[in-house]
Amino acid sequence: MRIKTQWLVFGILVGLLSVALAACGAATTSAVAAAAVPASESYEGVTSVAEGGSTTVDLSALNSARNPILAGELSPVEIEGILFMREEEKLARDVYLTLYDRWELSIFQNIASSEATHMEAVKTLIDRYNLEDPVAGQDVGVFTNPTLQGLHDQLVEEGNRSLSGALRVGAAIEEIDILDLEERIAQTEKADIRLIYENLMKGSRNHLRSFVSNLERRTGEVYQPQYLTQAAYDAIVTAPLERGNAGRQ
Repeated sequence: MRIKTQWLVFGILVGLLSVALAACGAATTSAVAAAAVPASESYEGVTSVAEGGSTTVDLSALNSARNPILAGELSPVEIEGILFMREEEKLARDVYLTLYDRWELSIFQNIASSEATHMEAVKTLIDRYNLEDPVAGQDVGVFTNPTLQGLHDQLVEEGNRSLSGALRVGAAIEEIDILDLEERIAQTEKADIRLIYENLMKGSRNHLRSFVSNLERRTGEVYQPQYLTQAAYDAIVTAPLERGNAGRQ
């Protein structure tokens, strides 16, 4: 009788242990699945999109989304990427401000304002990782990176020649931004960096759509991509404005 009782108790203990292990495994699986979801898919309201397509980063919402993500040690490539993107977003803002002064077309003013929030989004990474800000104290049209300085000067010269040229410059900047952000995203696994880059890329896709549609509406010209492949360009401009988080409509 005692043996049967012992086996009964043993069976109950084994059953309880199996349930506990299963629950632990389910919790671990859920945690891994949650970690696998891109940070930009885990939060709402990081960006807002105006009717014309200008896409602004809500810094308060961005910080709320980013703060729970642990900061890790940056690689040299990640540091270079953050500093470069800070200046590239400034390039977009500065060119659009200059072209607005030349043509007084609201799309340049509206998207320049959006680009200012994109600059600040990258600045949150500079502050978080205690990096030296390359745009601190720099006036409009002045850059630390000589490649970006040359590109800025070239684009302003092209945009000042004609209104159609200015709108093509706007589209070209957004193409360049998309490609550079894709490259930088591929260089990091850090969720806080990817959160910001993915939402900036969403903004660039929306801004590309806006410049292309404005060019066609105002001049009748059909824009031809200058940097993206035709297939990548077509996939962007034939899709509607993205109003949800990065990667979602």
